[in-house]
Amino acid sequence: MASEQMAERGEDPAPVPPARPLDAIDRDILRILRSDGRASIRSVADRVHVSRANAYARINRLVEDGVIRGFSARVDHERAGQGASAYITLKIVQNSWRTVREQLQALPGATHIALVSGDFDVLLLVHTPDNRALRELVLTRIQSIPEVLSTRTLLVFEETDLGPGQERLADTAQGFVSE
Repeated sequence: MASEQMAERGEDPAPVPPARPLDAIDRDILRILRSDGRASIRSVADRVHVSRANAYARINRLVEDGVIRGFSARVDHERAGQGASAYITLKIVQNSWRTVREQLQALPGATHIALVSGDFDVLLLVHTPDNRALRELVLTRIQSIPEVLSTRTLLVFEETDLGPGQERLADTAQGFVSE
């Protein structure tokens, strides 16, 4: 956040250190933690065939390097009382990304925000209790942000959360999984 504020004031933010390459053990640890973020250090160490101290050090390094951004639960939004989901595309005023992002982060039900290229500038995923709450969110909250020029709402009829099995297929195709 501080580096973004410095950049907005025209100051050079601190340089981000280059990413360290991940080896096969790091990738295996990531695969295990994506599958079960609550896996114990001992379990991870046993499954990747390293000592607990090594597994602990590797996980800490992955967290410190920003490779692991956090640990969370995958939520079934419908069962959690958020039965309406939508992707909302936004066109925004040029150079207003940081301001808009801060306001979108404060919205109830916002779960993913991306600055993208193409016909629109921002892609936002939201989950709300029902269509009335979704309407209120879009028409009252989002469209009242001064930097938002236009929105388009794409209702989600069905979602498939890619779990470890599906991620694994994609990772294998890209050469990320070692057996």
